[in-house]
Amino acid sequence: MPADIKKISKEELAEQNKYSQMVNELISKRYSGKPLACVVTYGCQQNIADSERIKGMLEAMGYGFTEDRLEAKLIIFNTCAVREHAEDRVFGNVGALKSYKLDNPDVVIALCGCMMQQQHIADKIKQSFPFVDLVFGTHVVYKVPQLIYTALTRKKRVFELPDVDGVIAEGIPVKRDNDKKAWLPIMYGCNNFCSYCIVPYVRGRERSREVNDVVAEFKQLVDEGYREITLLGQNVNSYGKDLEPRVSFSQLLRILNDLEGDFRIRFMTSHPKDCTKELIETMAQCDKVATHLHLPFQSGNDRVLKAMNRSYTREKYLSLINYAKELMGDELSITSDIIVGFPGETYEEFCDTLSLVEEIKATSLFTFIYSPRVGTPAAEMDDPVPYEEKSKWMRELLALQERISGEQMALHRGKTFKCFVYGKGKQGDNYLAARTDGNLIIEFVGDERLIGSFQKIKVTEPLTYVMLGELERKEK
Repeated sequence: MPADIKKISKEELAEQNKYSQMVNELISKRYSGKPLACVVTYGCQQNIADSERIKGMLEAMGYGFTEDRLEAKLIIFNTCAVREHAEDRVFGNVGALKSYKLDNPDVVIALCGCMMQQQHIADKIKQSFPFVDLVFGTHVVYKVPQLIYTALTRKKRVFELPDVDGVIAEGIPVKRDNDKKAWLPIMYGCNNFCSYCIVPYVRGRERSREVNDVVAEFKQLVDEGYREITLLGQNVNSYGKDLEPRVSFSQLLRILNDLEGDFRIRFMTSHPKDCTKELIETMAQCDKVATHLHLPFQSGNDRVLKAMNRSYTREKYLSLINYAKELMGDELSITSDIIVGFPGETYEEFCDTLSLVEEIKATSLFTFIYSPRVGTPAAEMDDPVPYEEKSKWMRELLALQERISGEQMALHRGKTFKCFVYGKGKQGDNYLAARTDGNLIIEFVGDERLIGSFQKIKVTEPLTYVMLGELERKEK
């Protein structure tokens, strides 16, 4: 591991365990019953994984949990900085707690996550939200016990926002939101510096967890009955570049695939510049690795891609998609991200994105109108196209993808898939929702006891973004 990436020592973690016990003793004296904590999460799966670790530490401190903020003695907002809309939601929801805090001064309100790692956001919280007790950044999540103890015992507000390249902390307790599917971070940070993206500035440099630590946690999840495990990283394709000896992401997938047990491996997110034929071959050859490739292309125009600092071309992206289709055929499901209206983008250039969407035929897309992020190069670029015009482009894109999604779903009528049943469906009270190997959703009538198992389901009616099906036969 590079010298500038710090791995938190066992001694430092032991110190946090002491603080955890101190908080436990403090709140047991302060409150008549078990105090409740409410952890509100915004943003990506990495934030969800961070919140699960925060809740694991809170549980060890003696807190229970509630989703009702007005029942909680501790409220933590784990924030996202990727788009302005997410930031606005945070400010609005925190502001709504002002009167609750005035009526209940013993309540601790805390903010953490990517938003807080930006100095102008931290300054705004300090000046405009004086009732917020604790603010901490992405690099000190492992210090939650110490930070909570300090917030409980000091009248002074606590701001813990170190400007570092990032850390790795192993052995933090985790309270997972689901008992059959799990998020497993394998690396943190990003080195790509796409011109529109704030993530490298708030998450730090790329740093990979040691292979043995990843494998140990994966094995534990399998032993505990988790059936669908998603490997997480801002760019999983970069995994292992900082390890010695070096281990590639493809090698890690093969190691995990060879472990005993009935499980499915997913991963996200992949960057096209680092996506290799080796990775695609690994997906095709490993029976437990899902045939779903989420490969964001953001734009179909080479000039815009260069302005975005994406480091690949339309041709390179298409070559990867075509190779994946060649090896995995109909089993492959493709999803992607698109930014509409990047600064300086013309309608003609946007039409290149439309043509690429038509060519790759993704099952679904995650689409966003460009949102400027303070501190990124794109925020300083000329942006002459009004938001209303970009909204028209977005509607055109959504209409195209809706047609394509419907066509792609229709191809599966009558097919039978091995699916992971992950929860209740939305088509009716007696419907369950299941996910195919290719990440397609099938809803079917079934007993809730099937949740958390793999089942064979036959598609009876493909819709646009979901399919209806029927249970064919049970599997253990």
